[in-house]
Amino acid sequence: MTTMGMRRTLLLHLFINVIVLVSSGVDTNVDGIPHTSQDGIPHTSQDGIPHTSQDILKQQLDNSVNIKNDLKFIEPNLHPEHYPYYFTNHPADAQACQGNVSCPHKDTLNTGKCWGYEADCTNDRMPAYPVCDRFHEAWAKSIEKQADKFFEIADFGYVREMRRGMQTFCTPQNQYGSSLECTEFLRHCRAHNVLLDFSNLNSANSRERFRSDFFKPGQLGGNCQLDKEKLLAESAHRSELQSWYGELHVYESLDLQIPHPQNCDIIIHKPTYLIKLDAGINMYHHFCDFVNIYISQHINNSFSSDVNIVMWDTSGLSYGDYFKATWQAFTDYPIISLKTWDGKKVCIKEAVFTLLPRMQRGFFYNMPLVPDCHNSGLMRAFSQHVIHRLGLKQDGPKKGKVRVTLLSRNTKHRNIVNQDELVAAMRKEKDVIVNVVAYNRDIHFVEQLKNTHNSDIFIGMHGAGLTHLLFQPDWGVIFELYNTEDPRCYKDLASLRGIKYITWERTSKLARHNEVNHPSLNKPHAKFADYSFEVKEFIRILKKGIYHVKNHPKFKEMRRQIKDEL
Repeated sequence: MTTMGMRRTLLLHLFINVIVLVSSGVDTNVDGIPHTSQDGIPHTSQDGIPHTSQDILKQQLDNSVNIKNDLKFIEPNLHPEHYPYYFTNHPADAQACQGNVSCPHKDTLNTGKCWGYEADCTNDRMPAYPVCDRFHEAWAKSIEKQADKFFEIADFGYVREMRRGMQTFCTPQNQYGSSLECTEFLRHCRAHNVLLDFSNLNSANSRERFRSDFFKPGQLGGNCQLDKEKLLAESAHRSELQSWYGELHVYESLDLQIPHPQNCDIIIHKPTYLIKLDAGINMYHHFCDFVNIYISQHINNSFSSDVNIVMWDTSGLSYGDYFKATWQAFTDYPIISLKTWDGKKVCIKEAVFTLLPRMQRGFFYNMPLVPDCHNSGLMRAFSQHVIHRLGLKQDGPKKGKVRVTLLSRNTKHRNIVNQDELVAAMRKEKDVIVNVVAYNRDIHFVEQLKNTHNSDIFIGMHGAGLTHLLFQPDWGVIFELYNTEDPRCYKDLASLRGIKYITWERTSKLARHNEVNHPSLNKPHAKFADYSFEVKEFIRILKKGIYHVKNHPKFKEMRRQIKDEL
């Protein structure tokens, strides 16, 4: 691309960013507070009349261009495969890299690659495109359309639809004004120059994590023109972990300068992500939180870790987070608890209300996944993002060997009664390295992920621990030893991640032990028992996984690379 072409692309992207009010995290002056006259009121046009929307956009564009031209290249710290896509969506950073002799990513510039949600992005320029092995007439008119459907529901097409669905509910009237824009049903929102008054939060005396009744008139809003009727029409999905409607439906147009020390006890200039979390002690549910934060980053076109993350919990209760090390992939700072703002008026320059973990027809959880399709580029990108930011290294493949990890359970139910017998049988196989692990709080979570990332085959009983499959290598196999009559959960997760899924095939070759009644149904249930497995049948299924690993193109490619390096 020519220099002139680069500049034109830069201006186009900056103009789009101004329209959708996406923050780059760069303030208009040193301290991040808008320039004001001596009386503290923002400057207006010479005739004293507020700028028109076009004037506001033009001035913000001019300011952005001046700022961007002064920027040096700032390393975004991405997975190596992600730079071409990043630079396509960040032409100013691409220009900075091009002009910086020390930028190490010049070979990833001007590739034309795209994630899949950009305008005119074609399949051949994306990281990957879904593959369907069987045609299901109920889902589409052809197997190609079925793959397109999977892309819309479970890949970057999901991000595309979210971005397309953003609506403006409150419009700024001058360049220092506020704004509010959200997707349908307020599942994801962005607020610019927003006031959140927590004077009535009273978290110390509450055990309800998601109260939405404490904002009183004048305590939530911004200085903008609000379409209240339009906002109130988005109530269909009102629920604690499905929508931000409960909190944001009281948003008001306020005749206040925001931010300003007279109106705010705390002013936050740093981009701030507000999140409502699912169960922090369950890996499956908690990683739904992390996946949705990553998707929210794509919606906002920003992967900076120089951001605040605020846990929206209105109670005074503690939050058990067994997987808190994962936050390092998204922020450089400790997570902020909402109760630290109790009694304060908080003004945030750029607030993002992230996608929620239990949305109707959401991503990961409550997802109506297209059957017999796999390979979500979005889920693979999420895995790579976390792997890179946490510093996980791939130490394989090993010459002539397949690395097998068996996840041992020490829980009330779903233990493997003859585990020692199965392990002994695996160790007799000459091409297998066996590792038995018990992932618990005694093993740091990053260490757990390092081990999983270096597991060609990961074996375990049905349970949240199988969520580790997200971090297996691309040639990996997840062996859900027995799905306990819940066949879709981890099979679907493996399809999203794009790795091979295998499970027990003949129930006549397993036995239940220590069976108890389901606590709610008051009758026997497959999840409330321990199991033993026929050794010969176990090895037969394991060999399917070994064959898949050894013949996977990426496994072979990595082996060749290791051989060449040696």
